[in-house]
This record gives sequence, C-alpha cells and structure tokens, in this order.
Amino acid sequence: MNFTKKIGILFSVLTLMLALAACGADETAPQEGAENDNNQQQEKPVLVFADAGWDSLRLHNSIAQYILENGYGYQTDVMPGSTPATLTGLEGGDIDIYMEVWTGNVEEQYQKMLDSGNVLELSVNFDDNTQGFYVPTYVIEGDPERGIEPMAPDLKSVEDLPKYWELFKDPEDPSKGRIYGAIPGWQVDETMFQKVQTYNLDETFNYFRPGSGAALATSIATAYEEGEPWVGYYWEPTWIMGKYDMTLLEEAEYSDELWNNGYACEFPPNEVTIAVHKDVKDAAPDVVEFLSQYQTSSQLVSDALGYMQDNEATVEQAAQWFLKEHEDLWTSWVPADVAEKVKSSMQ
Repeated sequence: MNFTKKIGILFSVLTLMLALAACGADETAPQEGAENDNNQQQEKPVLVFADAGWDSLRLHNSIAQYILENGYGYQTDVMPGSTPATLTGLEGGDIDIYMEVWTGNVEEQYQKMLDSGNVLELSVNFDDNTQGFYVPTYVIEGDPERGIEPMAPDLKSVEDLPKYWELFKDPEDPSKGRIYGAIPGWQVDETMFQKVQTYNLDETFNYFRPGSGAALATSIATAYEEGEPWVGYYWEPTWIMGKYDMTLLEEAEYSDELWNNGYACEFPPNEVTIAVHKDVKDAAPDVVEFLSQYQTSSQLVSDALGYMQDNEATVEQAAQWFLKEHEDLWTSWVPADVAEKVKSSMQ
C-alpha cells in the first residue's frame, strides 16, 4: 500500500471517529438534561399523611393530597395506624402531615410534641365540633311521621340513662343495657370507658366496643332505619350527623376539675388542628404555607361525607366533589397558579 492510500485510510478513520463522537455528544446531552430535571423533581419529598381511621380525617387527607399532587407537583402517601401510633409517627418524622388532631382527646401527648419542637401546629381545621353520648332524637321526642312514640321522654342527661337501661338491652346480655363505645385504638375510647365508670353506668350497662368506625356507624344507621333505640359515642362532623337527627345527652359543663376527676363533665372545647413534622418547614415551605391557610367547618365536612354516603362515592371522589362545590374556599388557600393547575386537572 502506498503512502497516499495510507493517508486516505487514516483520514477516513479519523473522520468516522469524530462523527461517532459528535453523535455520542448529541445523544448524551439531552440525557444529562433529563437527569438534571429528574434530580430537580426528586428534590421534592414524598409527603406522608396520617390515617388514624375515621372518615373526616381521610376526607381532609384526600383534599390536601389532590391539591399537593396536582397543584404543587408533590407525591404523597398515607400511613395508617391508631391515634397514639400515628401521633408518635408524626413526632418521629415517619409521618409528615396530620390533617385532624383532635387536641382535646390527646391533650397531654400533643402538648409534649409541640413543646419538643418536633411538631409544628399550622392551623385550626375546624372548632365547631361536638362529641359524647348520643341517642336518636325520636327516642326522646318520638317521630309522628314514622309512627314512633317517645320511648324515654324524660331522658335529657347521661345521668338519666340508668332509668332507661331496659330500653337499650344488650342482645348478648339482656340483664344490662348496651352503650356503644369508641373504637379500640382511638384515644377517646379510654375517655368514654372511664366516663361510663365515673357515672356508675357500668352497674346497668355494658360498654361495647365496635371493631371499626364503619361498624359503629352501621349500628346507628341500622337502629335508626328500624326506629329502634340506640345509645353510644359519636361525634361531629360525620355523615351520620348530616343524615340522621341525633341528640347529644347533657353532661355537666366542662371544668378542669371535673375533667381531671374521671372525665365527669362534657368534653372540653376541642380545636381540631393541622400539624406537621418540623422538617416539612424546610423541605416543603410551600406546603406549610398552603396548610397554614387550610380551614373548614363541621357542616362543610358533614355535607361532603353525606355526599360520599348517599352516592356510594370513594373518599377521593368526595374530595373532588368538595373542591368543585367549594372553589371559592379552597382557592383562597393557594396561589392563583396552583389553583389553576388543580382546576385544570378536574376538567
């Protein structure tokens, strides 16, 4: 091979190598850019919500999740557990957001969490709620439209219940009445059980713990539809209170002295707050700003839960219904651009 041919071949090889290198550079450039974009997306933490087992909490979770995912671009998750366990998870950082802390039910634990600095309270979700011993109103007043006569016309307070224990007979122990309590694992269950003992109701009633919130609601709904007597723990806001006429039995006016003596009075004023783990403030300041503006009411929540019940909707569907029905409310919680993204996602 002569020198000229060698030079030609060498030039061709060099040209090919340069072309391949150029192609390689063109191919890797967008990959690096995409990698940078992915890294930017990954900088946003996955936000974990607490699910302690009741419907209104799940509704607020779904409302906030929808806004955060579609308006802010965050990924979210939910961690289920009992009230004490989820609060512990919030303090330890396994849970980021708690949309409904019933502060009066967990006052001591919650205050310690705030004092530690590991948990930040952002807003009061709602404070127009009640809880305690309920009966269907027809038990006291009757219901002429349904042909129901008053069963316990003088029943006004919890302390009147022993006079009517036979009306609420326990089907598993007819020698006593049955009071439906809260759910095992709920902090309020301990309070209600102690109340039964404080009022000496355990002498004439058995305290019955349903296995779930759904089971407790079903016991009320079944009794109500059949016009039967029922007494037990419930609270507002719930779909039950939106659908049925229930009466809260009277207790002594709240005082610290009575409350600390076996819970011998009505439940204390109960601010239901939104709290986050301290790290959320630095990791997701826009989320903190959003949740600091988040505020609803018992009636709004009961209406949404009633929609869910009447339409056999999922909690996610109820959340979207809420966002559509109350656009003027939730758009005041977020910047305009975020609101537009959320609204666009629902079209």
